[in-house]
Amino acid sequence: MTDLTFSYTPRGTLTPDRPLADLTWLRVGGPAKALFQPTDVEDLTGFLKAYDGVVFAMGVGSNLIVRDGGLDAVVIRLGRGFNGFSAQGTRVTCGPALLDAHAARKAADAGLDLTFLRTIPGAIGGAVAMNAGCYGRYMADVLVEARVVLRTGEVVTLDRDALHFGYRQSALPEQSTIIEVVMEAPEGDPDALHAKMAEQLAKRDATQPTKDRTAGSTFRNPAGYSSTGAADDTHELKAWKVIDDAGLRGATLGGAQMSEKHPNFLINTGTATAADLEDLGELVRKKVFEHSGIELHWEVHRVGDRLPEVPT
Repeated sequence: MTDLTFSYTPRGTLTPDRPLADLTWLRVGGPAKALFQPTDVEDLTGFLKAYDGVVFAMGVGSNLIVRDGGLDAVVIRLGRGFNGFSAQGTRVTCGPALLDAHAARKAADAGLDLTFLRTIPGAIGGAVAMNAGCYGRYMADVLVEARVVLRTGEVVTLDRDALHFGYRQSALPEQSTIIEVVMEAPEGDPDALHAKMAEQLAKRDATQPTKDRTAGSTFRNPAGYSSTGAADDTHELKAWKVIDDAGLRGATLGGAQMSEKHPNFLINTGTATAADLEDLGELVRKKVFEHSGIELHWEVHRVGDRLPEVPT
């Protein structure tokens, strides 16, 4: 049993040795040192000021592989106290635990266009952390500022420039936790916005394995590393295409598979370990490089420790 001794009594839930597999979309991974679900910002800052170990802020686990050996950190997972939504004029304020899809729908109800978020798996905090985007729009295009709790427990506000957004990345401070996100959204007709999102959903369901256990796109598109319309922001070369060209559509390893429907999606067919998924991904990277000389980079985050190899 993990020993957690510090001079603060959380009002939220602190669960030592908490398995994480059921909190990720891929349903794999070992336990965290503990899982902390704070009640509110004050509970979070109080805990961070008192606890001196490593922490890891986790969203809804939609873009994450937790390795089978688990994570030697206290995982912070924000819940109901952090999923608010409000709109005033063209400003939208969201809690980080609000699902991207819910933010898009609520914004549309208010006549504001955040439709690009509708088909992105995950929550708003994660969307900021990885500069999530779809249909040519990114969080970098709409973000005004994010309130963040640093590892020290200090609350700071970071504007768009401070986050140094890039392609599928941001400069969010290490071991920090987003607690509020403010966005500026273009206006639009609510009915038209909802119709647009319905079309996007239909297209997604037709081309992606939405009924399987996946973590969204596995690898970044090989070209383009900006997200703000710069000259190098080109994505004509798609990760799925170079994987397909290397003959890896449907490739398997243990219980892991590259989707037949969309080969840039890793699938847990039901029996995969985290090692199966990661090892298949690494095999795909190796084979693609051998075939085309293109180096794929992971979009899915991988955290924690692998289990020791068992001698044969």
